[in-house]
Amino acid sequence: MRNEKHHKGWNEIKTNDSWAIFKIMGEFVNGFEKMSKIGPCVSVFGSARTKEDGKYYQLAVRVSKKIAEAGYGVITGGGPGIMEAGNRGAHLAGGTSVGLNIDLPFEQHDNPYIDNDKSLDFDYFFVRKVMFVKYSQGFVVMPGGFGTLDELFEAITLIQTNKIGKFPIILVGSDFWSGLFDWVKNTMLSFGNISAEDLDLIKIVDTEDEVVEIIDAFYKGHTLSPNF
Repeated sequence: MRNEKHHKGWNEIKTNDSWAIFKIMGEFVNGFEKMSKIGPCVSVFGSARTKEDGKYYQLAVRVSKKIAEAGYGVITGGGPGIMEAGNRGAHLAGGTSVGLNIDLPFEQHDNPYIDNDKSLDFDYFFVRKVMFVKYSQGFVVMPGGFGTLDELFEAITLIQTNKIGKFPIILVGSDFWSGLFDWVKNTMLSFGNISAEDLDLIKIVDTEDEVVEIIDAFYKGHTLSPNF
């Protein structure tokens, strides 16, 4: 017998939404309690589809290892691909390795390089995104898809609108990011939709040494602390 999808009425939706508040609160409380204890960290973003033998997987391992050796922890989305590479690099360096996992119908599963006491699971994307933004001292963005772009542009927007303080946003892989950055400069800027100084928020690099140099240089003049 075919199962019919149940379509909720407005009253049922209202009731479910009211109870969902407590689940959302629970995710925030659990996230704040655990993340507030981890110390200064840098978030590494990128595609879950990147294979282990791919050049950007290997580069992400080196980048994250270098970040951990410089004294920062590494936060990723906790899944496979670039996320796994990020946690792997931190693990190899003996550094803090944090995974903020999300329940998805595909692509997402925990990777084995997250510290046992630093793996958090989320049902709500927006709660997870708050944790990334609040507890990251920098965003390192490897090649990725829509989710990666979402994290990147949200961080830029929050800094641009002064909702959070500035922190380094580093795009790794000029062959991947240059086209997008050219469009931002030649189209968004020329249409007057952004200011020239907004472009100063973003750096494009190709090596792990450049990543750490930018982060270290920034924090010679800024305090390491949660962003709000």
